[in-house]
Amino acid sequence: MSLFERLQLPLNKNVSNFLFFILSILIVSSVWLKGNSHTLPVIAGCFILVSSCYLVLYFFLSHFRPEVLKVSRKIFFIIITILSFILLTVFVQALPDDHLLFLIPFAIVPVVIRTFYDARLAVFTMLTTLILSGFLVPEPFEFVFLNFITGMVAIFSLTNMYHRSRLFITSLLVFVSYSVIYTGLNLVHYGNLSNVTWISFVIFAVNGLLVLSSYPLIFIFETRFYFLSDATLLELADTNQPLLRKLSEQAPGTFQHSLQVAHLSEEAARIIGANALMVRAGALYHDIGKIAGPSYFVENKSDNKNPHDHLEPEESAKLIINHVSSGVILAKNYKLPVQIIDFIRTHQGTAVAYYFYKKYTDLHPWDTSRENEFTYPGPKPFSKETAIVMMADSVEAASRSLETYSEYNISDLVDRIISVQEHDGQLSESPLTFKEISAIKEIFKKRLQSIYHARIVYPERKS
Repeated sequence: MSLFERLQLPLNKNVSNFLFFILSILIVSSVWLKGNSHTLPVIAGCFILVSSCYLVLYFFLSHFRPEVLKVSRKIFFIIITILSFILLTVFVQALPDDHLLFLIPFAIVPVVIRTFYDARLAVFTMLTTLILSGFLVPEPFEFVFLNFITGMVAIFSLTNMYHRSRLFITSLLVFVSYSVIYTGLNLVHYGNLSNVTWISFVIFAVNGLLVLSSYPLIFIFETRFYFLSDATLLELADTNQPLLRKLSEQAPGTFQHSLQVAHLSEEAARIIGANALMVRAGALYHDIGKIAGPSYFVENKSDNKNPHDHLEPEESAKLIINHVSSGVILAKNYKLPVQIIDFIRTHQGTAVAYYFYKKYTDLHPWDTSRENEFTYPGPKPFSKETAIVMMADSVEAASRSLETYSEYNISDLVDRIISVQEHDGQLSESPLTFKEISAIKEIFKKRLQSIYHARIVYPERKS
């Protein structure tokens, strides 16, 4: 088992995270003390200062991004990013020209962290990196100030990382930011531009070009740390992907259902601030297991024949429930990311295939001991994104059975479906709040009403 596979093991996450932080603190402390003999109080002081930075980072994660602390590889990635730039600073600092420090593309830190997490964590990680690196350079304030402003500009410019041109714009803005702040610092210190050298602007231009290396780095991090960037999610959500084309050809009704679920889920995700691209991709693939037996699902029927009429309820339930495990197998065969597979595993949670369970209890009213045979294996949704897809899947499927599409009927349907899921505990492991669930219900109602709005009857045209 590789290192990165071991980092995914759920056991002893707290211990492994603690070891990562301690090891990083020891490495940075030894770098600070490198090349000199120091007394014990100085060593203790370095350890305290470095520990303080990492402790604040840990508290930030525990308060604002607790889900990161639950996955050791995510912590490992953040720590490796910080250490890499600190060690790079040590190497460049050993060179004779101090101006070469500005060759270090610190803007890569917020670019990469922003790609896989969010802007807030990107800012905090960048600050931690700059503060720890600042103790190693001759003019720490100017160093931290210049790189901090440039890093913030890089974050602001990354609103749409999945656009290829966006990183080129970021690279240009990095060069402009360095140049402007450098000029301002010279004016403050000397009152004129006599100390501004053209070689500094060349260094800033090279720094901006080095930011472009974020693209290959992002690709490497995706494969090694099992992350998903916005660009990859957009590719996965392309309906020309082989697996989605197969779904549209072999189970066209399911494919149309998945498209509607994707639209509902994406809008709900935007409203509550969840990852809309992740939700859309997950919704498109959540029912791919139905490819194994499309005729057993009502949305793919083209005639009035029902294959379940000739099956026992428990056999029918098994065929329906197995679309989850079949979907997982199919997704692995097509090498879908584990984050997308999670949507397949969780979109039914541990719900009961009630239609067939009710049919079985009607035939055998004395036997209520076989409910497990009619229950999906789970797990329940454990993120906002997977919970949204579960709700959208149930609501969209149920909306097709309405006899009349009035505002009241749609509203009642959405409230009833999601209330049942809450009552059954299907949302108990997701971090959704009651306020967010209410917002999701409202957007579902609005979207369904726009889909099933009233249409005028066009008069027949006589020839």
